[in-house]
Amino acid sequence: MKLHVVHIYPNEMNTYGDRGNLLVLEKRAQWHGLEPVIHYYSAGDLFPKEVDIVLGGGGQDSAQSDIQKDILRIGNKLHTLVDAGVPMLMVCGTYQLFGNRFLTVDGKEIKGIGVFDVETIGGAKRLIGNIAVETEEFGTLYGFENHSGQTRLGQDQPELGKVARGNGNNGEDKTEGARTRNAIGTYMHGPLLPNNPQLADGLIRLALQRKGATVQLKSIDDELAVRSRQNAAKRSY
Repeated sequence: MKLHVVHIYPNEMNTYGDRGNLLVLEKRAQWHGLEPVIHYYSAGDLFPKEVDIVLGGGGQDSAQSDIQKDILRIGNKLHTLVDAGVPMLMVCGTYQLFGNRFLTVDGKEIKGIGVFDVETIGGAKRLIGNIAVETEEFGTLYGFENHSGQTRLGQDQPELGKVARGNGNNGEDKTEGARTRNAIGTYMHGPLLPNNPQLADGLIRLALQRKGATVQLKSIDDELAVRSRQNAAKRSY
């Protein structure tokens, strides 16, 4: 069975190595007996017709500004996919662009597409360090955050999880990320999925469920990931 993974803005939004999330999804899909088909979407392209999972990474404020016009252009398409239950993982910069707007520290407004009811305001202080987040569906997630934007959730916007260590959305309310249906936004780099294979498999499982597939995911030897997570659990902020 083919699994179509779309990586949006792979050149502009890959400052922090978030392409690693794509590599993990591709490899784990293969290990589970699936055939991953990778699509790269850049500004001005036609959006792929076959979409099972969408990934986006982090980038500088200038990169977000560069792709703002294009992501607004395809915003309706992305909303349609979210409404249809397509799983997505948006990290840092693309998380902010999936919100309502990002007001940079210089006062420039970068409009988002509003998948997440969040607003981000740039601050003078960067929120940097190891982070651990408790989630209901995926357990404890470990990552590394590095962002000056402080994100506030709308009143009815669910968060991805609660911060156990680190700053999360804003360093104050203990929330991290956001979730709308199967679309996930987060500030966790690392990249995120190598340290959290349960999240990678969760995205794959959600994609298969949406396709109506009855494929059972295979057991994978995650010894290295388990050891990495054990080390991550011991790290100080």
